[in-house]
Amino acid sequence: MLSESQIATYREDGYVIPDFRLSEDDLEQVRSAHDRLLARHPEFRDYCPNLLAYDPGFLNVARHPAILEMVGQVIGPDFALWNSSFFAKPAGNGKRTPWHQDGEYWPIRPLATCTVWIAVDAATPENGCLRVIKGSHKSSKLKKHRTVEADDVTLHQELMPDEFDESQAVDLVLQPGQISLHDVFILHGSEANNSPNSRRGMTLRFMPTSSVFDRDKAREMHETMGVIDHSQRTLFLMAGTDKSGENDFRMRL
Repeated sequence: MLSESQIATYREDGYVIPDFRLSEDDLEQVRSAHDRLLARHPEFRDYCPNLLAYDPGFLNVARHPAILEMVGQVIGPDFALWNSSFFAKPAGNGKRTPWHQDGEYWPIRPLATCTVWIAVDAATPENGCLRVIKGSHKSSKLKKHRTVEADDVTLHQELMPDEFDESQAVDLVLQPGQISLHDVFILHGSEANNSPNSRRGMTLRFMPTSSVFDRDKAREMHETMGVIDHSQRTLFLMAGTDKSGENDFRMRL
């Protein structure tokens, strides 16, 4: 599904927008599942960090053959889905996501993940689309972050202001059903949604199984940093085998 030039773009820029779009039927399944989730758990109005713990139906889109093929093209043939989340910026008062690197939150060693970001609604600058800084992943290192004590954010770790230049940011404008793929080290964030249009986005987090999902580290990060406790995530082997031999795939839903 990805051309050689698109794979090269992912390597060089840290992200790519493929020539691919989910069908309207697929999108309706995601929207219906999200509506069910909010009916039972209104506390996830803005952000749900672990969709699969509440509705395994979200796995349907995660198993889309085209998505799995593209993920395999950028992280190799052996990989697992370790998380899926939902950033649902409601119209008028959707929360911002601070500038950050995903790896700051995640107990994966060595750090390696491809995130698939699915536009459930149109994502535009007006409603708070994802913004990235091209090439910021290349050092494969985490930059300095700080804790945000605020109610208007979805995540509570943000990059120190002197670690990046926001003037270099690129808006990832997507139509409903389009996706982007991005690297674990790329700098990214998004603005608040003050527009009359919602901006729902679903993420799928895939890791190569040459890496280990470290549950002890997850507990430690939760206790010392205050980040979400990922220790009880269920890992789903999506392609190939567990190359590390250390990953725990027991069901925890």
